[in-house]
Amino acid sequence: MLRVKDFEMIGTRPCLTVLRGTGHIWLRSYSSRPLVQGEPNGPSIKTEIPGPNSKKLLKQMNEINLSSSVLLFADYNKSIGNYLRDADGNTLLDIYTQISSLPLGYNHPDLVKAIQSPKNLSHLVNRPALGVMPDEEWPDRVTKSLLKVAPKGLKQVYTMMCGSCSNENAIKTAFIWYQNKLRGSNKKHTTQELDSCMINQPPGTPKLSVLSFHGAFHGRTLGCLTLTHSKAIHKLDIPAFDWPIADFPNYKYPLNEFQKENAAEDKRCLAKVEELFHEYKSKGNPVAALIIEPIQAEGGDNFASVEFFQKLRKLASDNGVAFICDEVQTGACPTGKFWAHEHWNLSDPPDLVTFSKKMLLGGFYYKDELRPEMPYRIFNTWMGDPSKLVLLEEVIKVIERDQLIENVNKTGKALISGLKELEKQHPQVLSKTRGLGTFAAIDVATPELRDRLVAKMRAKGVITGGCGTYGIRFRPALICQESHIKIALDILSSVLKEL
Repeated sequence: MLRVKDFEMIGTRPCLTVLRGTGHIWLRSYSSRPLVQGEPNGPSIKTEIPGPNSKKLLKQMNEINLSSSVLLFADYNKSIGNYLRDADGNTLLDIYTQISSLPLGYNHPDLVKAIQSPKNLSHLVNRPALGVMPDEEWPDRVTKSLLKVAPKGLKQVYTMMCGSCSNENAIKTAFIWYQNKLRGSNKKHTTQELDSCMINQPPGTPKLSVLSFHGAFHGRTLGCLTLTHSKAIHKLDIPAFDWPIADFPNYKYPLNEFQKENAAEDKRCLAKVEELFHEYKSKGNPVAALIIEPIQAEGGDNFASVEFFQKLRKLASDNGVAFICDEVQTGACPTGKFWAHEHWNLSDPPDLVTFSKKMLLGGFYYKDELRPEMPYRIFNTWMGDPSKLVLLEEVIKVIERDQLIENVNKTGKALISGLKELEKQHPQVLSKTRGLGTFAAIDVATPELRDRLVAKMRAKGVITGGCGTYGIRFRPALICQESHIKIALDILSSVLKEL
């Protein structure tokens, strides 16, 4: 019997991939009803990537600022669904989606319609200072969107601009809560506190810390950089706070073959967390909060067990430490649930949950007891963007209407099983397939080979990205279907054979 892996992929055509083997051309159909009408049926590559127009634009951009991170320039007017059109007319299947930030892909008709609606134009034209003069519709819109999808047990929410400022202000909220606990029923600030904070001295500026984990990424602002431990390039030359860093579990794969070893790893890491709680308390810099990603994304798509997170939550509660769950990348359905921490089945939810990316605006949910008691403590000029809330309302409707959580789980199974099959075929190159929903990754033998694979896939029409030292990460939109995954996996397979 002839199998797809016996053939070499030589190109794509609408609804099919062209394979060559045993002297014949074979056509593999990928026909399925797209969730966004009008999107292409496959990649189309006309030039090298980046092409001449992108290179010209990059030269122009480099005169303005350092732009060496730019991969290509896009034509967003002609991008649609799961496909990105670049400035040279190339059409690429995007399963990286602007670093995991597009819930419905490009130019989704429902989002375009919402922005074009006359009733929403004022949200684009006028940019209110939401902390002092929000629109009269703002309370209702927040209730019908953000509170509709709020994590269980969290009824308070602040909106922000991005993931970094969401985490930064969640940390501030935790500090305020911690100090109010120490004050007890008398929450009035003393004259000494008011005066000393102005010169960065205690008691008004207390010594407090936040525990984070090796491999974490929480943002690029100063406080968040102290909590970030994924790549040196993020942190070089920037001062940091004296805050504790615990070990995130480093599992052996396949998971089902190393259950005993991985359980021991959980136990070791939890013991380290408890040790750091005591250590920092004894040296007068107590841990007020811990922050953790359900999946360490930038750090390498590192996963931990449900049992690890359940016990970590209890450790935080037992030690009076606020538990902050950073769902900037994992929020809004990519793991097969709206919030990744729902997979943990916690009896006591996180104290704060931060979000951004697929939620289209930043912010954080928090428990009632963490509500600040005074205005201007959690505040900035814009505190989010009303136009993004307009889009989020539509995203939530589309998720429900098109059953996108079910679609993510179905597509994710195809992605992970396909990656595992490629891992079997190329055991010297690939390892550690892992994922929840479509939030998935696979490791490559060396960093250099990983980077070549990502670049070669892009040259053949598929955008993905690296993470950590060895990982290739997959971050498709919620509208990605099995047909898109098959195209991506076939192109990955062809690149592996070439290399």
